[in-house]
Amino acid sequence: MSKKKLNLPEIKELFKNRKPHAIGYYKYFSVLVPLVEKDGEVYLLYEIRAKSLKTQPGEICFPGGGLEPGETRRQCAIRETYEELGIKKKDIRIISEMDSLYTYSNFTMYCFLGEIPYSALMEAKINTDEVQEFFLVPLDYIKNQQPFIYKVDIVPEIGEDFPYNLLKLDNGYNWRKGKSEVPVYVYEDKVIWGLTARITHNLANILKHGSRG
Repeated sequence: MSKKKLNLPEIKELFKNRKPHAIGYYKYFSVLVPLVEKDGEVYLLYEIRAKSLKTQPGEICFPGGGLEPGETRRQCAIRETYEELGIKKKDIRIISEMDSLYTYSNFTMYCFLGEIPYSALMEAKINTDEVQEFFLVPLDYIKNQQPFIYKVDIVPEIGEDFPYNLLKLDNGYNWRKGKSEVPVYVYEDKVIWGLTARITHNLANILKHGSRG
């Protein structure tokens, strides 16, 4: 029995209401980059992850986590902040969506600049299963501090069983390589690095150079 051939009306119907997504396996996260004004000075709020967590225990981060089904990026950033810090959702105010991070480890991180009133922060009820503590860093310090930046080469590891013979590539293939940067900030006894520092560095560049940052 021959298979039915595809036709254009059926293909158009299939794609009519289909929403595009990333090819391959990806995870999606949203984080809030919270600003807090205290005594006339603006601060950035960071969390320290609980030491009992399986992934990245004790590391410094922004409030955030994975998108849930049917949830928007913005809703995720607010929900995660509420769940981690116990701050009422009405007190978490989004200023703007920031630039997104696309990582080589198959996930995308959406970033939202937000504002939390200092009075609301003082009433925070930390979820100790996720957060050890939070702290504030003066935004002017972040803007004026040049972090140490370590450059990482991202090199594909191709197994010996790759079928070069089928591609008629007797001498292998020049696979594309990538680069990534790992900024490191030091504030008092706190070390901010990795993706959190990349988001921080991006914010600092925007503050220094405007939209070109």
